[in-house]
Amino acid sequence: MKARSDRPSLLEAVRRDAGELGNHAIDEYLAERLSRRELLRYAGVMGLSGVALALGGLALPRAAAAQAKPSGAGATIRVAHLTPAGAVDPLTVADPAGLALIAQTGEFLIDDQSTDKPLTPALALSWQANAKGDVWTFKLRPNVKFHDGQTLTAKDVVATFDRLADPASGSAALSLLKGVLSKGGTRAIDDGTVAFHLDAPNGNFPYYVSSDNYNAVILPASFSGGYEKSFIGTGPFKLERYEPKVGASFVRNPEYWGEKALPSRVQFSFYADQQAQILAMEGRQADVMGDFTVQGGAGLLNNPEFVVQSVRSSAHRQIHMRCDQAPFNDKRVRQALALALDRDRLVKGLFKGRAVVGNDHPFAPVFPSYDPSVPQRRIDVGQAKQLLAQAGHPNGIDATLALTTEKFMEIPDLAVVVQNAAKAIGMRLQLKVESQSLYYGAGTFGKSDWLDSTLGITDYGHRGVPNLFLNAPLTSNGAWNAAHFKNATYDKLVADYVGALDVGAQKKVAHQIEALLLDETPVVIPYFFDMLIARRKTLDGVRFTAISQMYFDRATLVT
Repeated sequence: MKARSDRPSLLEAVRRDAGELGNHAIDEYLAERLSRRELLRYAGVMGLSGVALALGGLALPRAAAAQAKPSGAGATIRVAHLTPAGAVDPLTVADPAGLALIAQTGEFLIDDQSTDKPLTPALALSWQANAKGDVWTFKLRPNVKFHDGQTLTAKDVVATFDRLADPASGSAALSLLKGVLSKGGTRAIDDGTVAFHLDAPNGNFPYYVSSDNYNAVILPASFSGGYEKSFIGTGPFKLERYEPKVGASFVRNPEYWGEKALPSRVQFSFYADQQAQILAMEGRQADVMGDFTVQGGAGLLNNPEFVVQSVRSSAHRQIHMRCDQAPFNDKRVRQALALALDRDRLVKGLFKGRAVVGNDHPFAPVFPSYDPSVPQRRIDVGQAKQLLAQAGHPNGIDATLALTTEKFMEIPDLAVVVQNAAKAIGMRLQLKVESQSLYYGAGTFGKSDWLDSTLGITDYGHRGVPNLFLNAPLTSNGAWNAAHFKNATYDKLVADYVGALDVGAQKKVAHQIEALLLDETPVVIPYFFDMLIARRKTLDGVRFTAISQMYFDRATLVT
C-alpha cells in the first residue's frame, strides 16, 4: 500500500489536462479498482501521456532515447528465418515470416512492443478521442522521410488506411477494420494531422493503427504495388536485396528520423521449418531465430551457447465446433469435449510451462479487461460422460468425426491430445492434419476446410486487445466464424464492449462475455502461450513482440 500512497500526488498534477475520461481512470486507480498496469495501458490507449509519465511507465520515443554506442555495433546480424508463405506485401501479409520482414523497413503510427507497457509514439506523436469515441485525431511526427526521399504527410496515412479498408483491395486487415473504419473515414486535417471517423465508437481504436495491426505499415500515397522490389518505408533499415525462397538483407538507413541503427546490416536466410533453423543456429550460420517453439527445440533450450527469451501474449488455439451441425448443435456435447481436456498438463507438456491455461473465451490474462472471477473450467471426465448421456449419447458418439487442422507449431501434437481426451469420454475422432495452404484453402474470406469443417483447430496470433478475437471468429456475421455460432445476446455484448471507452465498463462487459462463452462453448481455448526467440549469447539488444516482429536497430554482436 505504501507504493500506492506515493502516487496520488503525482497523478493530481496531471488531472488538469487528463480530461473526464482520464480523471475517471485516475479515480478508479486510487480506489484500487484498476491496477497500475491497467492504468498505464489505458493511459497509452487514450493518449494520456501525462498520466503514464507520472507513473514512470511510458517509454521514451526512440528519437529521444539517446544511448552511448555499445561495443560490437556495426556488425551484420544473421537471422535464421522461416520462408514467407507467399508474396510479402503489407496489404495482404498474414504470416509471421512475412510480417517480420516488413517490420525491418516499415513503421506504424504507434508502437505496441510490450504487453506490460502502454502504447508509445512512433510516426504519430499524440492521439486523442472525441467525447463519444468515434473520432480519433492523430498528430504526426514532422520531418520523417520515406526511403525514396518523399516526406511523410497526412495524405500518406489517408492513402494507407483507405487501401486497407477498401473491400475491393484484398486487404488482410479487413477482418479487423470491418465495422470499425470504412474507406473514406480517414481524413487529412492538415499535413501533420489525421482524423479517423469511425463507423462506431471504439475505446481501443489506437491498437488498430499500431504495430499490433501488422498490415498498418504506413506507405507513400504514390505506392502502386510491387512491394518486394523496394520494401518502401520510413524505418531504420532499408532494403538491400530480396530473393523469394532464398533470403533478404537490409542495411542501415542513414537518413532515418531517429537514432541510427547500430548494425550495418541484417541478413535473413529462409528455411523450410524450425528444425532447419535450429541446425543453422547450431552450425553457427545464424545468430537469432524468431517464432521459436518448445516442441523440437531442446537442442537450443539446453545449450549454454543460446538464450531463449519470452514475452507474454494472447496467442492461442481455437478448437471450433460447428454449432449448426450434429452432434455439436447440442451445447452439452461441446461442453463435454471441453471438460475432457487437462489444460494444466497441456501447458506443462506442450510448452514446458511457457503458457497459461485458457477458459474457452478469448480474454487472455494480458488484457486489462480480463476478468479472472469467472470460474476456471477443469478436466472432469465423469461430468463430460454425463453430459453426453443427457444429450442422447449414453454410449458415446460412434459417428465418424474428423478433427481437421493445420501442420503448424505444436498444433499436430494438440490434435493428438484432443483425440485421446475425446476417446476417454467415448467420442471417437479421426485426425486430418493438412498443410497451412490446404487448411486455409481459398483464403481468409473464401471457402476452405477451416471454415467448413465440423471440428477443427485454428491458430490465432497475438493481439494487444481482444476486439478481433471477439468479432471475427464468434459474432454471427464474423468473417472467421468457423463454429457458425450465432447468438444475438453475444453480438450485443461485443458491440457494448467495443464501444466502451472506460476500462471499468469494459471489465463489466468482459465478465458477461466470458460467462456466456463458457456456457455456450462454441470454441475451446485451452491455453495462451508465450512468444519466444532464440539467440546466441553474443547477440544482445534484440527487441521482439508477441506478434512475431523482431527489431534489430539497437542490437549488438560481439564476435
